[in-house]
Amino acid sequence: MFQHTARRTRAGGALQIFELIFHSIVRNVRKQHNNAFLAILVNMLQVIVFVLAFYIMFSVLGLRSAALRGDFLLYIMSGIFLYMTHTKTLGAVVGSEGPASPMMQHAPMNTAISIASAALGALYIQVLSLFAILFIYHVAFVPVTIDQPIPAFGMLLLAWFTGAALGLVFLALKPWFPTFVSVATTVYQRANMIASGKMFVANTLPAFMLAMFDWNPLFHCIDQARGFVFINYNPRYSTWEYALWVGIVLVMIGLMGEFYTRKHASLSWNARR
Repeated sequence: MFQHTARRTRAGGALQIFELIFHSIVRNVRKQHNNAFLAILVNMLQVIVFVLAFYIMFSVLGLRSAALRGDFLLYIMSGIFLYMTHTKTLGAVVGSEGPASPMMQHAPMNTAISIASAALGALYIQVLSLFAILFIYHVAFVPVTIDQPIPAFGMLLLAWFTGAALGLVFLALKPWFPTFVSVATTVYQRANMIASGKMFVANTLPAFMLAMFDWNPLFHCIDQARGFVFINYNPRYSTWEYALWVGIVLVMIGLMGEFYTRKHASLSWNARR
């Protein structure tokens, strides 16, 4: 009755949204571990294990000669970094708070903030891990030389964007088909171990094999990233524009699906219980 409501400006509302996203990002990062530093360290160890596993596999199978001329570990990391960013972001967005979550009962909170914080939290951890690993590799082992670092980092952001876009589609479907979304997310993440193209380059593939991979936006991101990382590689069968347009289309579909799900969440949940 005696509550005073202050009129909020657009700038004030934007600042409040950014503050909510920031606190939600912190919450998502600390969800993995109580210590945020250890959460990042665990992610770094996962990337290092991936890199070492592929390095040993390539060495044992004698496939190092099929890689690009240049730093072989950088060739492996250029694929692993984008793959981890894509799949981790997909999983984070799919696992974000939905419209029926208790967190949505708090007035300033909404699903848009939950989705944005999940995606940005995943990006924060992956980028921090990337710079930490490259710094250690540069200082302790071999100086790292990247031909075009800014466009290469842009491909990492594009891989993150496509992962968040596909995660948004799965998140919209999750309340209606929870088992299907869980299985489809796992299958997609496992399939990208090969379908992402991080173990080979598109220029070396025959036409019949290229058709098996060029549907995947992550394949295009990784191949284009290697074109920016290595001066002697010019990707001919991939394009970053394809990945960008696929991501935009998936975002539009995901937003429409999430809007529909949010409006009907209470009806569908009550009908299923």
